[in-house]
Amino acid sequence: MRLLLTGRNVAVTPALRQQVARQLDRLERVFPDLTVSAQVVLSRERHRHITDITLHARGEHLLTGQGQATTWPLSIKQATGRIEQQIQRLKGRWTARKRRTGSVGEPVPELTAAQASAPEPVPNVPRVLRTRYVVRSMSLDEAAERFEALDDPFVLFRDRVAGKVTVVFRRKDGQLGFVEPLG
Repeated sequence: MRLLLTGRNVAVTPALRQQVARQLDRLERVFPDLTVSAQVVLSRERHRHITDITLHARGEHLLTGQGQATTWPLSIKQATGRIEQQIQRLKGRWTARKRRTGSVGEPVPELTAAQASAPEPVPNVPRVLRTRYVVRSMSLDEAAERFEALDDPFVLFRDRVAGKVTVVFRRKDGQLGFVEPLG
């Protein structure tokens, strides 16, 4: 990991540089292959020691942390602690994304033991599949933009204004239509 260390009203000593490098190495050990580079700005205002850390992470993510304390080790540890919380949140999103079984709106067949042992259905009768879909809160305009951007046959969302679950779909005449429940 590249480290750019800047001191404002502070002489950056080798011991101070070593403290910063040690804390960032700890982050890199806990979360390998995540960090690309780090920019650290150390400044001092009267009795406060301020550490600003900007960490460039994989996937063009910027993680920032600021620490203020009466000593450099406490300030540096506070800033890296805040970055560590952001990394935990980011890695949680990545693992949650990996756990998904498919893209949003993709049918997920679920068969019970009785259905698995049942004879094959008649070819002319359509088979009903259970579909799980994430319902997000958005406006009608945002849903229309999302529909145009995705290849899904519909977009299911919760209308921010009305608070109702609504579906946006393509009509046979090519226009966008939406279905909202009554009552």
